[in-house]
Amino acid sequence: MKLKLSLLLSLFAFILFSSCNEEETFDEKWKLDNEAQFSKISSNSEYSKINSTSGIGFIMYKVIESGEGEVSPIFTDVVKVRYTGWYKSDWTKPDKYNDDKGNVIINKVVFDTTSKNDVPRSFSVNGVADGFSTALQHMKVGDKWEVWMPWRLAYGVTGKGNIPGYTTLVFEIELVEIVE
Repeated sequence: MKLKLSLLLSLFAFILFSSCNEEETFDEKWKLDNEAQFSKISSNSEYSKINSTSGIGFIMYKVIESGEGEVSPIFTDVVKVRYTGWYKSDWTKPDKYNDDKGNVIINKVVFDTTSKNDVPRSFSVNGVADGFSTALQHMKVGDKWEVWMPWRLAYGVTGKGNIPGYTTLVFEIELVEIVE
């Protein structure tokens, strides 16, 4: 009886540790894939680098459109912004592709956008992710940028909502107004 109980407990422990290792492997692979994509963008001459105000990293951005504004918002300002935030499930594949069974796979995951109703959102510059806040503090009213944020300046190791931890995020941001 003791031998059967010991074998059963050993089997249970093995299954438990095996499943933990698979998840750790997935998280580590996800982290490495996202870091590799951010590194690839960091070496792309189309993008410029801005160190975060927190000092824990940097974002990369590309100007899509330059605005007419003359000042940038500060950390405590309230702004109106249009934006779309996304990431990819697999950075090696295009936004949309067919798998080996012919199914259409949507690889670009849009997790938040103002484009559905085209109404800018108002929020405090210090009320958003570090990378988003960093970008806003360097933009002028009317600027439209593509901004890449490493996971450290986005939602960190835990993620947020449906966004897994260690995710590189991409935002298209338009600074509409600095609210007086």
